[in-house]
Amino acid sequence: MNRIDRRFAELKAQGRRALIPYITAGDPAPQHTVGFMHAMVEAGADVLELGVPFSDPMADGPVIQKACERALEHGVRLTHLFEMVREFRQRDEQTPIVLMGYLNPVERIGLEAFAEQAAAAGIDGVLTVDMPPEEADEFGPLLKQHGLASIFLVAPTTSRERAATICAHGEGYLYYVALKGVTGAATLNAEDVAEHLAPLRELTELPLCVGFGIRDGASAAEVGKVADGVIVGSALVSRIADNAERPEAIAGELQAVLGEMRRALDALPAR
Repeated sequence: MNRIDRRFAELKAQGRRALIPYITAGDPAPQHTVGFMHAMVEAGADVLELGVPFSDPMADGPVIQKACERALEHGVRLTHLFEMVREFRQRDEQTPIVLMGYLNPVERIGLEAFAEQAAAAGIDGVLTVDMPPEEADEFGPLLKQHGLASIFLVAPTTSRERAATICAHGEGYLYYVALKGVTGAATLNAEDVAEHLAPLRELTELPLCVGFGIRDGASAAEVGKVADGVIVGSALVSRIADNAERPEAIAGELQAVLGEMRRALDALPAR
């Protein structure tokens, strides 16, 4: 049982929902990322998603695209994320960390080398947006061999047959994309989310976590009524962008957003 499984087991025993924030590593500059990670945990984050900067983040909207650009301007690469996680682990051995990104940076290191280095750094799971389970015959077993969870996305347009395949390969938790389109798009419909999660629960016992469209405590609570966890990205990355010239204010901004969501989730009846 890695940290992700342990954390969700704890949350289930407590009847609570997971709060999973995403930030792009190295945004607005690499020396701030570890501090932001600790600040988010202090605000109630249960799992951290750390984005790998990439020049062509096809699933992401302009907010996260610009975050990648800011990080890349500082030369942030995948190997720097390993260093950040190692530094984070000096103070926090418990909080699960998931790397989220695209296949190209991983392939540049090499699949096996990536798995080895990620596990050694203290990473717990990997979500590679552009590697579906059908193409993970080599990568999936390598991750598993090193104790890393393979996390996959499910969209509103995913067929039941393909969802079954994804669920069969998935580990850690299932990331349900609440909206059609890219990150930061539109406004989610909690009733629609509930309708899509119900058949997924027939296919898997993995925790179902919902991302795309979680903006504040109200939207987190609406989704939390039907999901095992909420994932928030663009709402946080926007705060980082707004304060890029005064990074000393960013940790407090992130905590304000997450604190509101944490209180809203914890006010829900126990699952």
